[in-house]
Amino acid sequence: MNTHSVAAQTASESGGTGSAAYGGMSAAQIAAEVGAGRLTAREVVRTALARIAEVDESIRAFTQVWTVQALEQAAAVDRSVRAGDRLPLAGVPLAVKGTRSLSSRHVSRLMAAGCVPVGATATPGAGTRWQTWGATDRGPTRNPHDPDRSPGGSSAGSAAAVAAGMVPLATGSDGAGSVRIPAAWCAVVGLKPTGGLLPLPGRPAYRARRSVPGPLARTAADATAYLCALTGTAALPPPAAPVPPARPLRTVWSATLGFADTQPSVAAAARAFLTGLARAGIVAPHSATVRLPDPGDCWQALRADLHGAVHHRPVATTVAALTAGVDRLFAEAELLATPTTPNPPHGHDGPGELMSVALTWAFNITGHPAISIPAGRTAAGQPVGLQLVAPPGREADLLAVAAAVETTAAVETTRAAGTTGAGAY
Repeated sequence: MNTHSVAAQTASESGGTGSAAYGGMSAAQIAAEVGAGRLTAREVVRTALARIAEVDESIRAFTQVWTVQALEQAAAVDRSVRAGDRLPLAGVPLAVKGTRSLSSRHVSRLMAAGCVPVGATATPGAGTRWQTWGATDRGPTRNPHDPDRSPGGSSAGSAAAVAAGMVPLATGSDGAGSVRIPAAWCAVVGLKPTGGLLPLPGRPAYRARRSVPGPLARTAADATAYLCALTGTAALPPPAAPVPPARPLRTVWSATLGFADTQPSVAAAARAFLTGLARAGIVAPHSATVRLPDPGDCWQALRADLHGAVHHRPVATTVAALTAGVDRLFAEAELLATPTTPNPPHGHDGPGELMSVALTWAFNITGHPAISIPAGRTAAGQPVGLQLVAPPGREADLLAVAAAVETTAAVETTRAAGTTGAGAY
């Protein structure tokens, strides 16, 4: 019996009850209910497994479902709660990006906070020439918003699992946009923390700065809780309640960063959404010319030679120019806004000549934190993400804006802006 059959059997035994309601619960809500004793972690995990059995045959987000281990871990969480332990993510079902193991430092920290890993998610197949998809033995991972489209990558299955309501939280890793791109195309929140904030033991220092773990989530509160669990920091807002900015944050807009071939429909949707945020008093427009060097050759060289390339003159020159260019912007502004990707989701036949990473990978080189938040759709109905970039260590500002977007007033304002396309930006 394969892992999906085991999940289906477990779902049948649990009656599949509560699957629809569970699909709308955030990680913060689940943790509050389990922590207060109104739900048990085992009940939540059974419902999560039922949800996976119900929808994943179509979505193909998971390559493995860890039914037995998940129920055992849920029982352990319930024992900890009964013993009086306060777990900030008690009973939260967690999808784990296929390249991560349960023994990894980051997954271990999430489990210590109360998360229950339920399965491994799809990533691109070995040796693929393009990374914006997910591979399973049942076929490619599908975008929950349009099964004919890719969910992005390489954290493809993680984003799809969150978007389809199978889990509220999933791990990802971002070396060129691999959290932010699937977040944009699946209309969820995806955070790339500051490079080096979450070091990877045994990795070269530069790689730890370039490729970093980050969450896929449906809410800013859940992304905040994830980050707090990994860092143990008190510098961020409380995990259950990130707060909107106290004042509008000065924000520079760029559709291209000076080099990307961004499609007009994507740029228009992201800019209209940002205009809505300005009208809601969440950001304040700040005018500046953005012309960064194209990071493509530099990123490729760094990937090919992690130990030595950073010392080669052409690469070092580009790294310095990129970093200086972004830092100049942040000498006057607090955020940089762009579309997350220059193109909408492509089909399962691949991206062709499109460079979906064109607007993301510069910040893997510089190490600046960046977030993708859902920013509506193009006129053709394709999901668009708004990427916000902040100075190093300012994840709290990114999460504050994401939290503000989730308020009713901000949502209504951005919807209005999306219909007119007019405004400050």
